[in-house]
Amino acid sequence: MSDSPATHARPAYQRVLLKLSGEALQGSAGHGIDGEVLRAIASDVREVVELGVQVGVVIGAGNIFRGVSAAAEGMDRTMADSMGMLGTVINSLALQDALRRAEVPARVLSAIAMQRVCDTYTQRRALRHLEEGEVVILAAGTGN
Repeated sequence: MSDSPATHARPAYQRVLLKLSGEALQGSAGHGIDGEVLRAIASDVREVVELGVQVGVVIGAGNIFRGVSAAAEGMDRTMADSMGMLGTVINSLALQDALRRAEVPARVLSAIAMQRVCDTYTQRRALRHLEEGEVVILAAGTGN
């Protein structure tokens, strides 16, 4: 490890929010979740966490479900939006697992209550987990 000034510099930001599209997870397959892509994202996030930066992640679900497209084809818009929100939970759990395998503490917080799967989002809970050094992954949109 180098002792250059850059090595010991303080990060420019104390806390960051990373927005990932669901499509980013599908890799070259064009659908689903690519494990190599998840591992690469987890590795990159780990580097940021090791700098002492608090990390929040918002992840889409375009690799699983396209609510706008479904609504345009006649599906009820509210139903399509609900399916999209559930897709974000699937992607969030996959990222949480990849982060934990990379030895990065991570927590999924959902705007929709689903206690058997993940904790429900509150601002206080999110801030507490960030301050404890966990990556906070925000799922299910705003819950509306």
